[in-house]
Amino acid sequence: MAGSRPLGAVTRGTTNPNRLRRVDNWIAYACGGALADAADPLVVDLGYGATPVTTVELRARLAAAVRPDVRVVGLEIDPVRVAAAAPAADPPGLAFARGGFELAGLRPVVVRAFNVLRQYPEAEVEPAWRTMTAALAPGGMVVEGTCDELGRLAGWVLLDGSGPRSLTLAARLATLDSPASLAERLPKALIHRNVPGERVHGLVRALDEGWRDVAGYAVFGPRQRWLRAVAAVRDAGWPVLDRPARWRLGELTVAWAAVAPAGPAGPGAPAGPADG
Repeated sequence: MAGSRPLGAVTRGTTNPNRLRRVDNWIAYACGGALADAADPLVVDLGYGATPVTTVELRARLAAAVRPDVRVVGLEIDPVRVAAAAPAADPPGLAFARGGFELAGLRPVVVRAFNVLRQYPEAEVEPAWRTMTAALAPGGMVVEGTCDELGRLAGWVLLDGSGPRSLTLAARLATLDSPASLAERLPKALIHRNVPGERVHGLVRALDEGWRDVAGYAVFGPRQRWLRAVAAVRDAGWPVLDRPARWRLGELTVAWAAVAPAGPAGPGAPAGPADG
């Protein structure tokens, strides 16, 4: 797609070292098999921001955890940011180029698009998802979401060619006051849906209530308290997809159908536990 205009708008571009560590480690866990099996283990980091630090970190983490020959290409719409990132490039494993949701004609196995769609209207989320997933290599995946400035609270959606598959909430447990704080970092498709009558509101409420109900475990540390809060969510009938080994890291992953927007404006099919 050389010579065509990238799809999207320039983001604010703020970032910090280690901001995306939680999602990077999850990508290695959840998408590592696809990368390990790929003939070309290409990853696109879409919208890396004003500095390339988190793209450099992504490549280092995947090279260590999945396979050393993984290739990461950071894409930005702003040519000034692409030029500024050039000194950090390390061919053939790390490169930077101009591109947007069309992924610059690349066919990656994995796309990380973090803190990008948060700055768009909700109505533009589904078209962006479709554009990115259409550009994937066969069996490829997109991880799209957002986090706070230090990466202590995060939420992301896993998508493939069929659409959204799961929602993950993640927190640094040592600094977590309440799971309700995670509502501030829901992906754009869901952040405006944290209201009574929407499924994601029911999930956040169930997790927060579980956290309060097991307050007595706080004496054993926030990890033990989180483990039991997530177990309570699962026992209440929510389709929790991960296992305690991931919960211990401050994660909770549920099937997308359980949190898909109930109203017509949001992407995804309505299904899952009701917020009653």
